[in-house]
This record gives sequence, structure tokens and C-alpha cells, in this order.
Amino acid sequence: MRSDYCGALRSADIGREVTLCGWVDRRRDHGGVIFIDLRDRDGIVQVVFDPDAAEHFEQADRVRGEYVLQLKGRVRARSEATVNPNMATGEVEVYGIELEILNIAETPPFQLDEHTAVGEDVRLKYRYLDLRRNEMQRNLRFRSKLTTAIRNYLDDMGFLDIETPILTRATPEGARDYLVPSRTHDGKFFALPQSPQLFKQLLMVSGFDRYYQIAKCFRDEDLRADRQPEFTQIDIETSFLGEEEIMSITEGMVRGLFQQLMDVDLGEFPRMSYEEAMLRYGSDKPDLRIPLELVEIKDLMTEVDFKVFSGPANDPKGRVAAIKVAGGNDKLTRKQIDDYTKFVGIYGAKGLAYIKVNDSTDLENGLQSPIVKFLPIEVRAAILERLQAQSGDLIFFGADSYKVVSESLGALRCKLGEDLNLYTSEWAPLWVVAFPMFEENDDGSLTALHHPFTAPSCSPEELAQNPLGALSRAYDMVLNGTELGGGSVRIHDQEMQQAVFRILGIEAEEQREKFGFLLDALKYGAPPHGGLAFGLDRLVMLMTGSDSIRDVIAFPKTQSAACVMTDAPGTVDSRQLRELNIRLRLKEEQVG
Repeated sequence: MRSDYCGALRSADIGREVTLCGWVDRRRDHGGVIFIDLRDRDGIVQVVFDPDAAEHFEQADRVRGEYVLQLKGRVRARSEATVNPNMATGEVEVYGIELEILNIAETPPFQLDEHTAVGEDVRLKYRYLDLRRNEMQRNLRFRSKLTTAIRNYLDDMGFLDIETPILTRATPEGARDYLVPSRTHDGKFFALPQSPQLFKQLLMVSGFDRYYQIAKCFRDEDLRADRQPEFTQIDIETSFLGEEEIMSITEGMVRGLFQQLMDVDLGEFPRMSYEEAMLRYGSDKPDLRIPLELVEIKDLMTEVDFKVFSGPANDPKGRVAAIKVAGGNDKLTRKQIDDYTKFVGIYGAKGLAYIKVNDSTDLENGLQSPIVKFLPIEVRAAILERLQAQSGDLIFFGADSYKVVSESLGALRCKLGEDLNLYTSEWAPLWVVAFPMFEENDDGSLTALHHPFTAPSCSPEELAQNPLGALSRAYDMVLNGTELGGGSVRIHDQEMQQAVFRILGIEAEEQREKFGFLLDALKYGAPPHGGLAFGLDRLVMLMTGSDSIRDVIAFPKTQSAACVMTDAPGTVDSRQLRELNIRLRLKEEQVG
């Protein structure tokens, strides 16, 4: 039906007769000459109809926004005065000869331009219209180019694209699984995969030593602003390579993507241990574009007569740390400081102490804060020295459990970086390594920091003797404070896998029930292997500069994990439930 895409026409096409198809972006009538901006996925071109086109001119007079057209015309140069440098096709226009209206359109519920001021729920309800907007077209075209480049890179590196099942069994984190009832197995359920983790490990046992997949994954998580219940993962696994080689391959892929698609050289990725990241930045995914750092002052607060500080300072699991904002006295108002106090409360902090350094040479009267009176002169001096504070600086303090202080000050650090525009570079990649194997829950039980198939950097005996002191062979790729991907060398030895399960409280019977197939596979010559999984949605979001992953997914869910366009999830017919042997127990408020 067409010879060319609208957005592809250039000066080299002048004189050609073309057939175009697309949507009316705008229609203008200038004194008997009708201008139609015709839009397709490649862009917009201006088409001109004058009365010489006879009945086709009359057709052009009838068209309105979002009508679907097919038209024929001749490409010609625009006059010098009408060249539009803001359009890729701005040097040319099409002189219209024929026009056919393929379909009419009602007025859309919102404007389909770059400055659409409409709520996200409306955009998602009419997503098929929202996707016509240039921003969304650009994002999804970029996503397609990105996945093609990923496939080409991994294909060239000898990786095989192998699909793994969507219907599988529930994982140990079963509360987060989406369950699918089985009609043919009464009372039993499949689960949608949170990750292809076990299947890709089994592929390594099978001898397919380089696997990848751009895989759909599903997680029934609590509501969070920028998470999706279904998301896309770039899944990679390989045998007979250690962490350094796996990191090299995947770093090369990401660096190549930025170079090829954005002409950006990310350079070599620095390394940082988990311990250092938490100490300096309060996060295992620090944004290195922000120069602010957390400074440990726990040792300075053990003897102060102020329990807010001395309590955590004398608690082995406590932390007291500070952040210095250079020149912060002039940059931040009292209201902003109060707002930051509310902000850190989101992360469990009970408050946010601060000191304004009005005069760093006057320890008696040069420091302004409600807490100064509780700090002896020598402690004040030690704090200023350790933070290298100068007159005009503002210091924030956190004192609580190690986790609360790290999370709250780590988040505050990023908030300050954004609010004060403290970024020192556009891109800041990083590898975070040397993670602990386990973290302790409030009840004293242990959880795998990554997942229970991650290999520790010690023997099973050493692991059993000191599980909280054990490090894993895990690594995370971080970019601008966002975790792009996480991976590890996996456990390929049955004894080690069972040792990890025992530490996690998974005893022999449960091991056989949930992971018998994996434990059996490890007995039959499982090779050393490892891999990494990237979040494709996050990667596209970062590379396109989008504000949300919902802007880089064609048909995303809302924050409440619903699709307002199709009204999903929805009810199902009672007959279908009977076939599945399912009876619903509605909550009282639903019944009433």
C-alpha cells in the first residue's frame, strides 16, 4: 500500500513519486491550500494539496486529526523560508496528487503531542493511542534496536538462545509467585517463573555451556512505584568461566550497547566491595555521580550524654554516621530540612539531626543545632575534623540500627544529589562485589542475600562454622544508582548446595520435595558455571532518559498491578472455576 515511510523522506528523494500511509498529525488550511502533517512510526512529513488535485483536494478538506490516509504525491524541496530544521523531513514536502481516507477517527481523549498533560491512568487506559506519541514510538524503537544488538553480541560470543518453561513449580519464595491452577491435576498448581534460574543451571549440566534468553518473568510483589508484575530479563549463563570472565563478557556487552546506540564511552567499570559501598554510600547500588559520602562517627559518640547517639554507638548492630553538604547553609532552608526529616522516616529513621556550621573556628557559638548542647567541645571538634567541615557547611546525622542508618542516609544522599543537582558526570557504572552470603532477619534466621544457588567463597565446613562471615561469589552491575543486573558463580556441588539449604532452615525432606531434581542433576557431572541477569526494562529506561519503566513497556501495568485498558485482573465464570475445582472465599467487605 505504500512505497516509503513518511519519516524516511529526505532531499535525495526530491522528484520521486511516492505512496504514503499513516495518521493525520495536524491539518491546516492556508488560504485554499491544505497542509497535512502525515505521521507513521518513522516520523512526520508535510503534504500539500491545492485545488488542482480536484476531488482529492475535497477529500483533504474533510480529514481531521488521527484519520488514517493513503496518499500519492511527488517529493519536492521546501522553499528556503519554510524549511523546518526541527523535523528530520524538514527540507522536503510532498505535493499531493491522490488521497484516500482509509478510516475516520473520533477526537482522541487527549492530545497526542510531546507535551501531553494528562494523568498516567488515562494514558494507560487508551494505551493504543498513547503509543502513537513520538516519545513512546521512539522508546519502543530504541528497545527493539537494543534487543537486536544484545542478540547479535551474544550470538557472536557463542551463546545459544534457548527458551525455558513459563509453567513451572512454585519457588521457596512462594508468596511472590503467580499461581496457575491445573485443570488436569486436581488441587495442584503451576507457578509463573520469577526467573529461569534453575532451568538455566540445568542447561549447564546438559552441556549447553553458553545460554541466553530474553525472558518474561513474573513476581507478585507488594506495590512499588517502579516495579512491574511482569518484566523482561536478559538472562545469561555459561560454564567453565569464573566471575572475572563472566563480568568481562557482560561488561563488554553493556559498553558496546552504549557505544553503538548512543555513541557513549562508559570506560572501564570500577570495582567496589559490598562492605565499602554500604560504609561510604549506605547502598549496595551507589550512584557515583553524587560526591556526597557517609562518614562513620560511631566511635566519637560512645561517651556522649545523648542516648539518641550513644545508644546506637554502643550497640554492636548500631550505626552512627553523617553526611556533609558543602555550602548547605545557603542551599537549604529550614522547611527543606524538615521535609528531609519526613523523607528519611520512610526508611525507618526516627528523626534527622543536623548541625549548621556557621563558623568552624568557633566551637562554642559557631555551630547551630538543637543537638549541639549534648556534644562536648572535643566531640564537636572531632566531628568537624573527620568530615573536613568548613564554615557554611551543613551536616546531617543518622543514629539507629546499621540497616536503618544505611538505608535512610543512603536515600537522603541521592535525594540531596537530585535536589541540589550535585551530579559530577552523566554516567557512572560500577561493579559491586564481595557480597555476604547471608543476611540476618529480625527473628535471627538467615536469608540468602542473592539466592540460595550462589556459591560461597569458602568450603562447606567453613560456611557452617561462620555463615554470617561468609562471602559469596556474587557481583552486581550498577549504573547511576540503578542495579542493571545481578549475577554469581553458582553452586555446582551437591554437598555445598545441601549445606546452604541447611543454613537457610531447609531440611532434607523439604530439599527433596522442592529441589530434588536439582540435587540429582548435581550428582551427574555438573560443571562450574555462573551467569548474570539484566533488567531489560531498567536498561532501556536509563538509556532513553525516561522517568519510568512504564514508558518503555508497550502495555505495562499500573502501580496496583492492574491493566486499566483491559480491566485485568478480572472475575472468571463460575463454570470455569468448577472445572478447576476452585471455590472462592470472599472477604467480608467483598460480600457486603
